[in-house]
Amino acid sequence: MQIAIVHDYIKEYGGAERVVEALLEIWPESDIYTLLYSPKYLGPHRMRVKKWKIKTSFLQNIPFKEKLISYFRVIAPWMFRSFDLSKYDVVIVSAAGTYTSPNLVKMGKKTLHICYCHTPPRYLYGYSTAQDWQGIWWRKILKFFGTVPMHFLRMADFQAAQLPDYFIANSKETAGRIKKFYRRDATVIYAPVDVPASASRAPQSKLYYLAGGRLARPKRVDLAVKASAKLGLRLKVFGKEFAGYGEELKKMAGEKVEFLGEVTDEEKTKLMSGAKAFIFPAEEEDFGITPVEAMGVGTPVIAYRSGGVVESVVDGKTGVFFNEPTVESLSLAIKKFEKMKFNPEDCIAQAQKFSKERFKKEMKEFVRTHAEKKYR
Repeated sequence: MQIAIVHDYIKEYGGAERVVEALLEIWPESDIYTLLYSPKYLGPHRMRVKKWKIKTSFLQNIPFKEKLISYFRVIAPWMFRSFDLSKYDVVIVSAAGTYTSPNLVKMGKKTLHICYCHTPPRYLYGYSTAQDWQGIWWRKILKFFGTVPMHFLRMADFQAAQLPDYFIANSKETAGRIKKFYRRDATVIYAPVDVPASASRAPQSKLYYLAGGRLARPKRVDLAVKASAKLGLRLKVFGKEFAGYGEELKKMAGEKVEFLGEVTDEEKTKLMSGAKAFIFPAEEEDFGITPVEAMGVGTPVIAYRSGGVVESVVDGKTGVFFNEPTVESLSLAIKKFEKMKFNPEDCIAQAQKFSKERFKKEMKEFVRTHAEKKYR
């Protein structure tokens, strides 16, 4: 089969891009269609993307395109329609929630059209986003005048969501959003997580807590930073900064908070292995790969009870939940955690349920089964 993968844009390397990479491991000859590609922003991950067969839109030629991604939402439908994928047997759209229209690509009548949805666009349906629309006066004005366009974007998003033959969701949380906003059913195939094959872990001195990933406002890393300052705990924070959030975190941090910037996968694994716990305060997370990565090396998780993380962390066995997105609630959870004992093997066993190999097996079977139905 000839297979094409459609992805919003490639400017960072997070959970959505890891899905694309896993799809390429299944079907290495696949072409990738995306609105724009900026390898210089990929940091330590740019070499792993370099070998991808990437085809971009006209937006690739626009100066300062990386700064205009949010504004491209209005013209994104026309850009995606410019791709002609009619020669492919299967098109898998990796909808990361940035644009409303990646499903609008042209394809043949017999093409099997699958949408792997990371989330419906958060900015359209009231979920928190990286931009601080409340904190700066001119952003408040833009948000006010953007109300009418948002209405039409939601209409366009709904119409585009009726085109795929099948939806796959990265979690039950996302499947629920697909049902609510698109009135479509979705099969849940959890996002791929790199979990070490071996369950044996050398004992380490656990001297610090860890937080990080994508340093954007919905991740609420500020709660971890403030709680560590309140309790006098040592905290390490890793990850790429977005929309000025990193600078805000550094201003509120105490002396025991260390910011490490973007790290390689190897460095991240080492950090997680040496942590007492991985703190994950994200609000309404779509799935949450980093908590599973932490459990994969035997490290328990302290997480806000919200979104997809409730599907991966087992309260009292592989981690502890807190119920309010506040410093006080997180602080109480940390105090509770410090009085408990966790078996690293329980964490590892739980993480194995979300492995990349499991994802590849389930995706391959899904495509094979539905391709047979399509071409029968």
